[in-house]
Amino acid sequence: MINKVILVGNVGKDPEIKYLDQDTVVARFPLATSESYNNANGERITNTEWHNITIWRGLAKVVEKYVKKGDQLYLEGKIRTRSYDDKDGVKKYFTEVQVNEMKMLGKRGDSESSASHDTSASATPADNSQTFVNDSGDDTDDLPF
Repeated sequence: MINKVILVGNVGKDPEIKYLDQDTVVARFPLATSESYNNANGERITNTEWHNITIWRGLAKVVEKYVKKGDQLYLEGKIRTRSYDDKDGVKKYFTEVQVNEMKMLGKRGDSESSASHDTSASATPADNSQTFVNDSGDDTDDLPF
């Protein structure tokens, strides 16, 4: 069985960072992906899909330092659906992409200068992108919340 998602899109709002304990950090934010086509009348139509993104541990710390609203990201991960009971006892479902690899592509509308935000803590590769892989090896992310 394979559960793999690859997304390239723009961060919809600044990530929400939550520290659960000293070693467990989670980052959450919406990511927009868009596709465009010409309809029968020749009009350009753009459809945008929003994805709930969750990133854990060391990679979440990278998100906290470098990722802001509008940044363009390449993300790899898996789809997870969680459920909970709302205040009226009705079961609700929440689908998210749990990311294990991220590549920073730049900000929306950037061309050659995609690393305009402060990334002085690490060297920027010649192609103005950075790749981060969650190397924690710990896939136990069944924390309730």
